[in-house]
Amino acid sequence: MRRAEVRAYCLDKPGAWLDRPWEGDEVVKVGSRIFAFLGSLDGEPRVGVKCGPNRDVADEWLHRFPADAKPLAYLGRSGWNSLRLDGAIDDDELIDAVDGSYDAVVAKLPKRERPTA
Repeated sequence: MRRAEVRAYCLDKPGAWLDRPWEGDEVVKVGSRIFAFLGSLDGEPRVGVKCGPNRDVADEWLHRFPADAKPLAYLGRSGWNSLRLDGAIDDDELIDAVDGSYDAVVAKLPKRERPTA
């Protein structure tokens, strides 16, 4: 899956919008919170998503895809992983990861910030 495809998929989510809070970085938010980090690590295109409520659950991705999943810098302890887009993780699993991240973030939003669609 290409970065542009992941970006478009994220932006199709209800209430999703693109932000550039740091130079050279793009994130996709719902309400005031990020649900996907779009970037690269060592030249590899990646998406950073919430892969579980804690590190133990998110570590399942690391065991299944040791070359393509890594804890996301600064947020890894909270269940966020960086997933390689052009590696062994198939497109359906990447989509499921984005969906899970979006759902987890929306569930934590205050009701006034949740999308209505």
